Parts: sequence; structure tokens; C-alpha cells
Amino acid sequence: MATDIKCPSCGHKFAIEDAVSEEYKKELREQMLSFKKQKEDEFARREKELIQQVQNKEAEFAKKLQEETVRVQQSLEENLRKTITADFDTRLRLLQQTNKDQEDKLIQARQKELEFLQKEQNLKNKEAELELSVQRKLQEERVKLSEELRKLEEQKTATRENEYQLRLRELEKQLDDQKKLAEEMRRKAEQGSMQLQGEVQELILEEMLKSSFPFDLVCEVGKGVRGADCILTVRNNLGQECGKIIFESKRTKHFDKNWIEKLKADMRSTAADIGVIVTQALPEQVTTFGQLDGIWICSFSDVSALVHVLRDGILKIFMAAKTQENKGDKMQMLYSYLTSNEFSEQWKAIREGFQSMKQSIQKERDAMEKLWKMREKQLEKVLLNAAHIKGSIEGIAGSDNIQLDLVDDTDPFLLED
Repeated sequence: MATDIKCPSCGHKFAIEDAVSEEYKKELREQMLSFKKQKEDEFARREKELIQQVQNKEAEFAKKLQEETVRVQQSLEENLRKTITADFDTRLRLLQQTNKDQEDKLIQARQKELEFLQKEQNLKNKEAELELSVQRKLQEERVKLSEELRKLEEQKTATRENEYQLRLRELEKQLDDQKKLAEEMRRKAEQGSMQLQGEVQELILEEMLKSSFPFDLVCEVGKGVRGADCILTVRNNLGQECGKIIFESKRTKHFDKNWIEKLKADMRSTAADIGVIVTQALPEQVTTFGQLDGIWICSFSDVSALVHVLRDGILKIFMAAKTQENKGDKMQMLYSYLTSNEFSEQWKAIREGFQSMKQSIQKERDAMEKLWKMREKQLEKVLLNAAHIKGSIEGIAGSDNIQLDLVDDTDPFLLED
């Protein structure tokens, strides 16, 4: 049963157990406040110590982080340098190999060109030997043909002599019975007609050209046909046509200047190179033979020598023109090759390959620089987050029993894994 007591001051009644309880509570409260203050002081002291340890650890970690960052950066730079050097050496070897292949191809092309030139020279030598052999055979045939022609001329001369003798005997036989008629015929034969005399000279001229130049082509123009009297087509030892000489035969007492213009017109129509007028009556400007207004004029006795000279000039001009035809063929072939589509496409392929290789190297360099920069940023981000986690854990639990050093005795490249 509780015992009530009364307060002498206010007269309030309360149980004695309540009074004793309040004293206990007050004592306990004071003890609690004292313990709390003690703990707060101890916690503040511990907090300062933790803060100091964290600051020391952070400073130490920052120093190690800086050293590791420098070491990692140096290692990355070294590896980068080695990688770039290896890539450059590889590209350089490829370029050197390509250059060597191109040089080998160029040497092979030059060797083939040298072989081609040697073959061409051999062909020229064989052609010269063949031409010399042909000329020898032609000379032999010419000698044989000249001998045959001489014999044929002797036979013709003998036949004509026989015919002449027979005709002479017939005339002698008829002379006694027809003196007057023979005298008239002899007079007409001496006088002759101008046309008959000209035809005789034409025939003699053609025979002279055929006998003097057996390998040339002599074309006679028929009577009544517009044009010159005959055309001599000059041929060389190989039978090639080198040019034409056109002849006009005249057997009159007076020279007519209109013959020159007529012969020029005939030259244009027949595509002749040289025109010659063989006439008995020479112009005042020409004594034996000469050139007048582009036309050669000579007497019948000088025509053989003049034709020899003109024919030799035509052959030399033809040979000179023939020589000039092949001059510069190699330059023309080289120019044609350099301006051809084949050379353009080959050079375009080389240029495209070079540009593609250059672009590929540039792309690889850009990609590697981008990859290195990205990994560097990733490493910085990992190290920064690790530092934050380490600081937070050490601030909460301390660092006595927990080891949070990220890079101690560890390969820095394993951090990327």
C-alpha cells in the first residue's frame, strides 16, 4: 500500500514511491546526459581522426593515382608508338614491295622492247640481204634479157634487111617498066606527109624506150585518142611504180608554144610527174635540151640521155619519200600508246590504288586515335569512380580491415577488363 506524503510548501499530496522514482529518474537522466556528452565528445574526436585519416588516404591515393596515371599514360604512349611504328613499317614494306614489283614490270617491259628492237633490226638486216639478193638476181636477169633483146634486135634487123633487099629487088625489077611511076613514088616518099613522119618518130621513140628500159612500162596512146603520144611508167628493182614520164613527139619545122599547155593538161589527166616534148624544131630559148615553163624539151638525139637523168631523179625522189614514210614510226607508236585508252585506264588504276591506300591509312589513323582517346576517357572514369567508392567506404567503416587500393601490385591494363 502506497504511503502518501504532503508537500510542506504547496500542500500537495503524493505517494512516496513517486518521489523516490523521480530522484532515480533525475539521477539516471544526469548519468545519461553525462554519458551522451562523453560519447559525443568521443565521436567528435573519432570523427576528426577519421577525417584526418581520410584526408591522408585521399592525398596518398591522389599521389598514387597521379603516378599510376603517368605510368599508364607513358605505357600507352609507348605501346601506341610501337603500334604506329609497326603499322608504318608494314605499310612501308608493302609500298616498297609494290614499288619493286612496278620496277620489275618496267624492267621486263624494257627488256621486251629491247628484244622487239633487236628483232626489228634482224628483220631489217634480212630485208637488206633479201633486197641485195633480189638485185643480184635482177642484174643477172637484166643481163640475160639484154642479151636476148640484142639477139632479137639482130634478128629483126636481119629480117628487115632481107625484106628491104626483097623490096629493093622488086623495085629494081619494076624500075625498067615503070620509071615514071617509080620517080613519082620516090618523090612522095621523100616528101611524105607530116602525119606519117610524126607516127614514124613515135614508133621509134617507143621502141627506144622499151629497149633502153626493159623493166619499165611503156604505154602507147592510139591514133585519134586525146592525150600524149606515150607514157613511161618508171619502176625500181623491186617492181614498184615510182612515177610517170609523159612524152609528146613532134616532127615539124616550127615550134608551137601551145604544145606546152596541151602537155600540161595531159599531165594532169594522166597524173604524170614529168612532161617531155621530143621535137625536131626547138624553141629559141633551148639550144639542145632544157626546161621551159615546167616542161622538158629536147631533140630526138638527146631524148635517151634526158630520160636516163629524169628517171634517176624519179627513183631517188621515190626512195626519199619511201624512207620518210617510216621515219618517226616509234614516236607515233609511243604517242598513240600514251594517248590510248589502255594507258589511260592503267594509269587511272594506279592512281586509284594509291588514293585508296592513302585513304585507308588515314582512316586507320583516325580510328586508332579515336579508340585511344575513348579508352583514356574510360580509364579516367573508372579511376575517378573507384576513388569515390574508396573514400565513401573508408569514411564509413575505416581502412584498418579493408584494402581498397585499386592499383597496388596490379597490372593497370587489367582495369579495362
